[in-house]
Amino acid sequence: MTTATCSAPFSFDWNTATIEDAELVRQLSFVPLLKEILILRQVHALEHATVWVLGELQKSTPAETTAVDNGLLSGLSTELGFYLYGEVDINALRRAVPLARYHLTNGKANLAIHPRCGTNLSVEMLLTASFAVVAHILLPRSPLEQLLGFGLAATTAAQLAPDLGSLAQQYLTTAIPFNLAIENITAMQDAWGRRAHFVKVCWVD
Repeated sequence: MTTATCSAPFSFDWNTATIEDAELVRQLSFVPLLKEILILRQVHALEHATVWVLGELQKSTPAETTAVDNGLLSGLSTELGFYLYGEVDINALRRAVPLARYHLTNGKANLAIHPRCGTNLSVEMLLTASFAVVAHILLPRSPLEQLLGFGLAATTAAQLAPDLGSLAQQYLTTAIPFNLAIENITAMQDAWGRRAHFVKVCWVD
């Protein structure tokens, strides 16, 4: 894998989170794919925040105060940037991405969390499988009781997944993009030929 590195530093105040990621890369440079994983976490957060900001920009009335999620948008993060799928005006996107990064790096870390993230689905699947195994072990082997156990496992997992998924996003799959600079935003096709916009980023030490 290749990653882009910027030569110019950011014009913001460094904080603990920034130092931690940069220091990890420098001190543990021998660890395979460490930098790519750290970049991917930051890109993932920027992708989520961009979707939230685009929703804010598309509010029907200025008086609305709740965060707006455009359910027609989806994204895919890579170590080079992220793809955004859906009907998006490129000029609005060019406004939204820097604004999303600004909000994330200035106290609005909640924008890194998104309820439609694939992390939530992965957590739900893992919980369902785990609970189903426990139910299978603990319950009698009759088909009816096993079926009821699986239903209970799936229901419990669905109830817990949103909160646990948000925690997984917060601590595992996203990070505030202090080390990312935005290179460019272009309309293009992804590797599967789907129309998308690509937000290219680079890493700043």
